[in-house]
Amino acid sequence: MPKTPEEWLAVSKPPEKTKGILKLFLGYAPGVGKTYSMLSEAIRRKGRGEDLAIGVVETHGRKGIAELVPQLESIPRRKIDYKGTIFEEMDTDAIIARNPQVVLVDELAHTNIPGSKHRKRYEDVLELIEAKIDVLSTLNIQHIESIAPTVRAITGVQVRETVPDWVLQMADETVMIDLTPEALQNRMKRGDVYGGEKVEQALKNFFRRGNLIALRELALRQVAEQVDRSLESYMVEKDIRESWAVRERIAVCISGNPKAQYLVARAARMARRMDAELYAIHVDDRPVDEQSEKALVANLQFAESLGAKPVRLKGENIADATAQFVRDKHVTQVIFGRSAVEGWRKLRYMNAINRFLRDAPAVDVHIVTQEPD
Repeated sequence: MPKTPEEWLAVSKPPEKTKGILKLFLGYAPGVGKTYSMLSEAIRRKGRGEDLAIGVVETHGRKGIAELVPQLESIPRRKIDYKGTIFEEMDTDAIIARNPQVVLVDELAHTNIPGSKHRKRYEDVLELIEAKIDVLSTLNIQHIESIAPTVRAITGVQVRETVPDWVLQMADETVMIDLTPEALQNRMKRGDVYGGEKVEQALKNFFRRGNLIALRELALRQVAEQVDRSLESYMVEKDIRESWAVRERIAVCISGNPKAQYLVARAARMARRMDAELYAIHVDDRPVDEQSEKALVANLQFAESLGAKPVRLKGENIADATAQFVRDKHVTQVIFGRSAVEGWRKLRYMNAINRFLRDAPAVDVHIVTQEPD
């Protein structure tokens, strides 16, 4: 029996929304324009008919931001008495009750005043997402938990408010708001970021050109990693088996032989030159004695110290297991070691290489010759 128009409409309806979308505006330092960009996007989306509201936006006295805020609805903040002083925090319950399509939440790493519903603002954001509300938020690179120690080493500034890395991995979209260090310093000098009395001190400390260059590189790398993860997820979802060499990935095959450390060092130099991801892989194709196991573990630890990701695979033969790993991780280059041996050992080695080349996807293969034992 043919379907009625109503039945066809029911079938064609998009799936019901299960949670909100998190979009992050990431910067490498205060003043690059994260909050301004977030507000500008919100105003454009409002003009297209979307229902947006501000949960919390901090102007910090910046004229450009202060001029944009009144163009959007602001949900009143919750007043909290802490040690005799009244503070204002974002009111998560009021936002959920208002239920806008999209809410703006500035400064994701902010720590809430004691007495708030949640200790950290990112926990408020997670609740909003669970309530099926889309969130636009802002974050600086120094507030990412795993990066904060590096920022301290570079700038000498202790970062006290951080966001766990897994929160960033939850973000559906991350936009880097970029500005050259020279342009940011000019903004500082014009008083667009801080008041005049703070500018000279800031330019001599956190906002030194060297600091800004390093912080900018950290932010660019963070966004590149997220793009890389998105591409890998897409390739898995679409069952794309060939390697797209958007980013080089190198795998070096090692054993328990001490000479394998030469291979690892060679691979690490290649990876650094190409800014490539490096894997050090070993295939457990047969049992080994205790001494060989210790040597293998030492080689894997050495590889990790040079920035490689150590991987132990199980397989009946090295060629098949390595080829499968290359497919799964979209590796673009593989490095094998070869000792100057003759006879059956040379034949076995060449057979393994030929089998790998037959079964692996298109990949560059490097064979590094070593001295004989």
